[in-house]
Amino acid sequence: MQLGELEKQVLQYFWQGRDADAKTVHAHFEKRRGGTLNTIQSTLDRLFRKGLLGREKQGHAFIYRTAMDRQAFIGKLVEEIGADYEADPGSTLIAAFSSISGKLSDEQIAALERLIEARREPAEGHDT
Repeated sequence: MQLGELEKQVLQYFWQGRDADAKTVHAHFEKRRGGTLNTIQSTLDRLFRKGLLGREKQGHAFIYRTAMDRQAFIGKLVEEIGADYEADPGSTLIAAFSSISGKLSDEQIAALERLIEARREPAEGHDT
């Protein structure tokens, strides 16, 4: 899933626990980056169509909120990348993870190891 820079910034805004209409989002970003209300409305609509924001009509405006949290979004991105390389026996995807692992902290690597181990445990239980 491709996201533009403004789309990423808007998602970050909503991941801070905010629900807002287009005017509120525009007021927040106008101070930082300028732009028009129409640009914000288009961005919110694109994020809604991509399933990343939900919305509810209140009066004449939509109130937007996140449709998935940051962790679920990152998981979806990784899943999509993995699906793109399913025909590959895994070497490309594994090489990519290996490449980024050099940028991870010891705590992040330990957390990843725990997740991998937790994933293995149910599979091992089915073999016995």
